[in-house]
Amino acid sequence: MMQTEDIRIGPEGLGGFLTVPDKARGLIIFAHGSGSSRHSPRNAYAARSFEQLGFATLLFDLLTEGEAGDRRNVFDIALLAKRVVLAVDWARQQTRLQNLPIGVFGASTGGGAALAAAAASPHIGAVVSRGGRPDLPGDALPHVRAPSFLIVGGNDREVLALNEAAAARMTCEHRISVVPNASHLFEEPGTLDKVLALSGAWFSKHLAPAGRETIPLPMADRAEAGMLLARALSAHEFKAPVIYALPRGGVPVARPIADALNAPLDILMVRKIGVPWQPEVAAASVVDGEGAEIVTNDPVMRATGLDAGKIADLAKPELEEIERRRKLYLPGKEPVRAEGRTAILVDDGIATGTSMKAAILAVSKRRPAKIVVAVPVAAPDTLHAIGKMVDDTVVLAAPDRFGAVGSYYRDFHQLSDDEVIQLLQQPLLGEE
Repeated sequence: MMQTEDIRIGPEGLGGFLTVPDKARGLIIFAHGSGSSRHSPRNAYAARSFEQLGFATLLFDLLTEGEAGDRRNVFDIALLAKRVVLAVDWARQQTRLQNLPIGVFGASTGGGAALAAAAASPHIGAVVSRGGRPDLPGDALPHVRAPSFLIVGGNDREVLALNEAAAARMTCEHRISVVPNASHLFEEPGTLDKVLALSGAWFSKHLAPAGRETIPLPMADRAEAGMLLARALSAHEFKAPVIYALPRGGVPVARPIADALNAPLDILMVRKIGVPWQPEVAAASVVDGEGAEIVTNDPVMRATGLDAGKIADLAKPELEEIERRRKLYLPGKEPVRAEGRTAILVDDGIATGTSMKAAILAVSKRRPAKIVVAVPVAAPDTLHAIGKMVDDTVVLAAPDRFGAVGSYYRDFHQLSDDEVIQLLQQPLLGEE
C-alpha cells in the first residue's frame, strides 16, 4: 500500500508530497510555476497516473506562500529552476530515492523552469512540459541535454507558437505534440488523460525502458491496460506505426497506444466462417481492412470436404456484416494501408488466439515492414505460437495458469457500439 508523506525541502521549508510505490522505477518531480503544486487536484490526478506506471512522485511547491503572492516570482525562471534543482539534489540524498532516475513534469512557467533546471543539472533524465513556457529559459535552451517533450493544447495557439520557437533552439532530443481541441489547462473531457498517456510513455522510455514484464493483476480496465502497453511500446522504435485494434475489446486498449505513439488507429474485424453443420468449428475466417482477406483453416476444410468456392459463399454474409460495422464505427474513412509500415495489432487479451492468428495472416499479405502483436495478457502456449508468426510481441503478463481474459480485469464490461464509436472518432494527437 502506497503512502504519501508530507516533506519539507531547503531552508525555506518548501512543501511537498512524496509517494513511493514498491520497486519504484524512477522519480517524477512536479514543477508548477504558480500556486500550490502539491494541493492541486489535477496534479494529484496526474501523480496517481504516474504511480500506476511504477514511478515515485514528488508534488513540490516551487514558491512559498509569501513568494507566490508576488506575480513577478511566477516568471522568475532563474529562481524557479534553482528550486527544481534543490528538489533534485534533495532526492539524491535520500536513501530510498538516490538510485532512481529523475524526470521533471512542468506546467505553465514551471515547464520553463524544468528545462532551465535540466540545463543546469546533469541528474535530470527527462522533461515533460504540459502547456508550458519553454521559451522563458532563453539562452539556456541549447544547453538542455535531457530528452524533452512539449505538450500543448490545440486551442492554445499563442503558447503553441512559443513552444515551436523554443523547440527550434533546442539541440537535445525533443518533440512537440498538440492535443486537439484542448485549452491551456487541458480542462476539456479526456484531454488531460491524453497528456498523461503521452507523458507516461515519454518518462518510461527515457527513465526506465520497459520490455515484456509481469504486472500486478487484475488490471483496473482496458484503458489502464492500454496506458501500460503504451509505456512498454514507447521503448521501441517503429517505422511509421499504424495501430490495428480488434473490436470491440481491443479498441479502448489501442486508443492510448495510438495517442502515445502518435500513430493512426484503425480496426481489423475478424468474422468466423463455421462449418455449416457444426457452426462452432471454424473452417475459415474473414478479416477486413484495406482489402478483405479469407484465412482458411486447411485441416478443417480437408476433413469436411469444403472447397474454396463453398467458403467464398459462406463468407458473403460475414463480409456484409463487416461492411455494416465498418460504416457504423468509421463512417466515410478508408482503411489505413499497412504496406511499408509497422503494423501493431492490439486486443484486450489472447486465450486461444484464433482471431489474432487470422488477423496476422491477413495483415502479412499487405506487405508491412514489420508486424507486432501487443496485448496486456496472453496464455503462454498461445503466445509462443503467435510469436513465431510475427516480428515481435509485447505482452505485459502471461500467467502460467491462464483463465478467461476477463478474469484479469476488474472492469471487463461488454462494450457498446457507442463506446467503440466514441473512441475511434476521437481525433489523433497532432491533428486539428
